[in-house]
Parts: sequence; structure tokens; C-alpha cells
Amino acid sequence: MSVFKFQDKNIYYDYQGDKPKTLVVLNGIMMSTESWTPFMPTWLEDFSVLRLDFIDQGQSDTLKEDYQQTLQVELLKALLDHLALKEIYLIGISYGGSIALQFAAQHPKYLAKMILFNAAAWTTPWLRDVGRGWNAVAKTRVAEAYYNITIPYIYSPSFYIDNQKWMDARKAKLLEIFSNHEFLDAMIRLTKSAESHDVKAQLKTMHTPTLIVSSDLDFLTPKHEQTYIAQRMPNAKQCTFDNTGHASMYEKPELFMTTIKGFFNTEVRPIKL
Repeated sequence: MSVFKFQDKNIYYDYQGDKPKTLVVLNGIMMSTESWTPFMPTWLEDFSVLRLDFIDQGQSDTLKEDYQQTLQVELLKALLDHLALKEIYLIGISYGGSIALQFAAQHPKYLAKMILFNAAAWTTPWLRDVGRGWNAVAKTRVAEAYYNITIPYIYSPSFYIDNQKWMDARKAKLLEIFSNHEFLDAMIRLTKSAESHDVKAQLKTMHTPTLIVSSDLDFLTPKHEQTYIAQRMPNAKQCTFDNTGHASMYEKPELFMTTIKGFFNTEVRPIKL
């Protein structure tokens, strides 16, 4: 366990590996460093890997007051400076994708390449109100109601139905977590923090080579949100995972990992005719 201080808060991180390329992974809103444990052996074949829990996530400290995602962006920069890391290979998924976009807009010199999974350039009124619905249910303190308003929509219908045994086991674990009132309060603050996310005006200035990954059955950040980003970032490309929901890393883990290794390990050179 490694911890560093950021604005008097203990921030948990895990930094492993001895490879020259450093992969930095930014969590989705309900995730933590532990969420990536199954992926670590494969990642460590090619990269040193830095995972971290944002404020109000995992083993990091919580706040009692509301804040904006800019705080998480400052946290990421402070951690990279603390570890003296430059030229990182950055992955952001969902909430972490928002942080990655804001970081790329403000601190592009830290980035070698970036992959955004299921990300959006801004929190639309529709997504904002989905989040407010989550928070309204969270305040009831009814764990199963919170599960039902959040988790089914994270997955594609076919995955949810075809992997019922896996989903049932996950539900049992999540209901324990969702019964924790401190966790729900943290989720409320994390969800609120995303409301001000908006980098639409900065996209044209972001020159980091970036792969934008969509899922065709993502109901939270639909494909057109990633297309909007890809059409405006100068060095961005877009690909789509078919028959996949918002939690692409769980539904298509092999494709997820292959995409990361392929994009970060390939240097494209002009073809000589």
C-alpha cells in the first residue's frame, strides 16, 4: 500500500513494474484500484502500471463537502509530480475519461498517448439528470433500489441476461457495499462533481495521439458522444466494440486488453509505395 498527501488527504495508489513505459489507469466512478487487479499480470508484461483511487474512491480519503472534477485533475498532476513521471500512457474510462480529457487539456506535456473508453466531452443535461436520479435513490439508503437504478444500465442487455450467475454474485457483493452509508455519500459527491465537466471548447487544442473507444450498446455515454470527441481532436481515432455496454472492460476483457496493448505499443509510420 502506498499513500501520498494531497491537500491534507491520504491518496492511495499502487505503482508496479520496471518497464520504461508507464501506464496510468483512471477509474470509472464506482471503481477502485482493486477493480483492475485481474488485468495487472498482462499489463505488467509491457508496462509499469500506476493505479490510484480518486478522492471518495476505494482506499483514498473522503470529503464532506461538494467539489468539482478539477480537484481530481489536480490530484493526478500532484501524484505524477510526486513520482516524477513524464510521458505517460493514459487510460480513462467513463468518469476517469472525463478526468483524462481535462488533464489532456491542461497538462498535455505529461502525455505520450491516451485511450478514452466510454467517455464524453461534457456532461449533457440527460446524463446530469441520470446522475441526479442515482443520487435521489442513494439518499433513500435502500441498497437494492440503488443497485437497480445503476447497475443494469451499465451493461448491455445480452451480457446481463447471458451472465446471470456472474451478475448475481456481483449483486450480492455490491449490495453489501451499497448498504454502507458512507459509500453512498461518496457516490453522491462523485456524481455531483461530474456535472460541470465540459471540454468541448478545448478539444481542438488537444494534440495527444488518442484512441476513442465506443460501445454500441452504451446507454450512459452513447457512441455519438465519442464521435463528437474524435471529430474534433486533431490526432484522435475512433473504434467501436459491438454488442457491448458501458462496462466494456468486463464485457469484452480480451478486446479491451488487446486494444490497449496494440495502440500503446504500435508506432505508425507512413507506408512507402
